[in-house]
Amino acid sequence: MYHIDTQALQMRIKEEETTVEALAKEIGVDRATLYRRMKTGKLRIGDVHGLCDALGLSKEEAVNIFLAQ
Repeated sequence: MYHIDTQALQMRIKEEETTVEALAKEIGVDRATLYRRMKTGKLRIGDVHGLCDALGLSKEEAVNIFLAQ
């Protein structure tokens, strides 16, 4: 089973000098919803695509974060 590497995701958010609040707004979800989904690892595919675009993740980076083993 795969899981989300939330630590790597948080690091990338900091590298991009943005916040979860700003990302939530950009991908069209409530801030609390995105925090909860990130914490539980239950991101929806739309969240993942939105985060990849917003953070400028390459395919390899996205796989390493969202399909971590």
